Amino acid sequence: MASTFGRAFRITTWGESHGPALGVVVDGCPAGLPMDDALIQHDLDRRRVGQSKVTSPRNERDRVQILSGVFEGKTTGAPISLITYNADADSSKYDIIRDMYRPGHADYTYTTKYGIRDHRGGGRSSARETWGRVASGAIARAILKTAGVDVYAFTTQIGEIQASTFDRCAIDQNLVRAADPEAAERMVAAIEQIKVEQDSLGGVVEVHAEGVPPGLGEPTMDKLDALIGQAMLSIPATKGVEIGRGFAAVTMRGSTHNDAFYMDESGRVRTRTNNAGGTLGGISSGETVVARVAIKPTSSVSRDQETVDVHGNSRMILVEGRHDPCVVPRAVPVIEAMMCLILADLYLLNRMSRVTWDELD
Repeated sequence: MASTFGRAFRITTWGESHGPALGVVVDGCPAGLPMDDALIQHDLDRRRVGQSKVTSPRNERDRVQILSGVFEGKTTGAPISLITYNADADSSKYDIIRDMYRPGHADYTYTTKYGIRDHRGGGRSSARETWGRVASGAIARAILKTAGVDVYAFTTQIGEIQASTFDRCAIDQNLVRAADPEAAERMVAAIEQIKVEQDSLGGVVEVHAEGVPPGLGEPTMDKLDALIGQAMLSIPATKGVEIGRGFAAVTMRGSTHNDAFYMDESGRVRTRTNNAGGTLGGISSGETVVARVAIKPTSSVSRDQETVDVHGNSRMILVEGRHDPCVVPRAVPVIEAMMCLILADLYLLNRMSRVTWDELD
């Protein structure tokens, strides 16, 4: 079911939204990395439900349990298995619609592909699956920290409201994880209003990776840009990804889009601008990697919608249950996690990409 991501640093997520548990297996993590529950839990607490008035009221603590691969506070080099148990799933709301296809969801496509689907909260297609991504992303973040790489994301737009200032310290100080405190207030108000209207909103999340060493990425098919696109578009509700200036680059001329090179005082090649978003030829340039991810409005809305059932009959459907009026704030740590997974994988691969004669001697 294509639940595995990465090559040198590989993860496989498992579990369903309303199943007994969720988890992830991490393979390829080097031995000796300091690791404990608290390090992983920090990132998980940022994505969990029931934290504020702008998220789903489902109450899951999302406590991580390390089953293998860590001993006496350090990774052993063995596969790391992580698990959490679902504690507040209510499948009863889905029984009445088990034979109907919810608009905007994967119900129809899963049925056509597999001939069977888990109707309870979307099963495997639910965003609850991202628990494993964030848990494993915390381990990837720890690897990147040893290389001086810092990854963070923030909300730049919800609905028609766009941020216009940047204050990194503000990101985790407001409910929508925006770097613009004033815009954040208006974003929260918009989400509260759309919740009253029993509808939903989408938005945009921007992710930065600072301190990325030059040389990460594989030419041709596994370019850094391509892996970012794959990783971000694999997250539920994502519909678009741009890197650097992205679509805005089409309005620029080559002479202004090109990032001029210079040599800094340390003898390192740098660029005066970063229109390319930290990649050239699919390989990291040493500048900040910048990507933006478009998140669609939450598909589950408490309004009557037109659909059909599994027998082809026209029906009207009302999706009840506990849903986020806007998933953007909770997507922020997931997007960070996927960027960490990409970079950790490429960082480990890059250590095997060449050897010098001095090393052979």
